[in-house]
Amino acid sequence: MKRGTSRSDFSVARRRMVADQIKGAGVTDDTVLAAMRDVPRHLFVPTGLRHRAYHGCALPIGYEQTISQPFIVGLMTALLELQGDEHVLEVGTGSGYQAAVLSHLARSVVSVERVEPLALRSARMLDELGYDNVEVYAADGGTGVPERGPYDAVAVTACPRRLPSLLFHQLREGGTLVLPIGEGEEQILYRYRKRGGEAIVERSVPCRFVPMLDGLVGSTENA
Repeated sequence: MKRGTSRSDFSVARRRMVADQIKGAGVTDDTVLAAMRDVPRHLFVPTGLRHRAYHGCALPIGYEQTISQPFIVGLMTALLELQGDEHVLEVGTGSGYQAAVLSHLARSVVSVERVEPLALRSARMLDELGYDNVEVYAADGGTGVPERGPYDAVAVTACPRRLPSLLFHQLREGGTLVLPIGEGEEQILYRYRKRGGEAIVERSVPCRFVPMLDGLVGSTENA
């Protein structure tokens, strides 16, 4: 797909992305697939990269950050098992793309990004596209946004070495937290369910994210 691609061509590419890269790779939740068919991913990447917006890879968005590989966005969203009435925390807004996907599936989304220019740009794009159930904060994502909690679900798009207790404590009883854990290339995506105040953990797939630095969280970097 070349620069100057029409809106209809983007729509075709988006449907193909969902069919081949997401459903074809094992994400079968119909609500997630529908959301990803709807959200215009090309509007969340720099203009010069829009011809690659629906390729199966991460893309740079500035400030040494990336927009995630579509499959990882779909998988993380599916692992949250959202039913439509949840209050969700996203740690690491990045481009705003995953927040847009989550907004289709949850009652409200609070998204926090440590890189202030990215937070401002993402908030502006989400507002222009009418995602009025998303709030974006420019802040240290490692501490979450406790004043807006508790949350029914939490998605973290940077990699700590262990489960961040501050984020788990902001999760409502019965809620779900999805995040990568590990170091370097040894990273695994995990799902934690909060049951009786304890963390019930499930292992998902190997992944690649930027590290959580000094308690701070940026956006994703998926291989």
